[in-house]
Amino acid sequence: MNNKDFSERMEIRTKQFAISIISLSASLIISTESNVIKNQITKSATSIGANYREANMASSIADFTYRIKICEKEANETLFWLEIIDELHWAEIEKIRTIYKEAKEILAIYTSIGKKLKL
Repeated sequence: MNNKDFSERMEIRTKQFAISIISLSASLIISTESNVIKNQITKSATSIGANYREANMASSIADFTYRIKICEKEANETLFWLEIIDELHWAEIEKIRTIYKEAKEILAIYTSIGKKLKL
């Protein structure tokens, strides 16, 4: 797979991931506390795809690298919120596991890209 194909697939994948998080967030209980978590996880998860699109339009390697690091950080933050939701038992375990697995894979991809950029 060439870079263009990879980029297009990642844009689709991160958008689908954002949608799955938005769906999860919408299904959570309604409370003051859950609203904080819903807001945080929705912001971090949607930021991944948005920043990846920005990275693909970067005007320099430095800008691309910066955006990829943001993707990596936002993916890691999303994992944190998923762990909180899981430990509070706010969602079905299978739904959380599926989304968590995808978040881990996305984080691993951006971590790998980031390491290659440092070479």
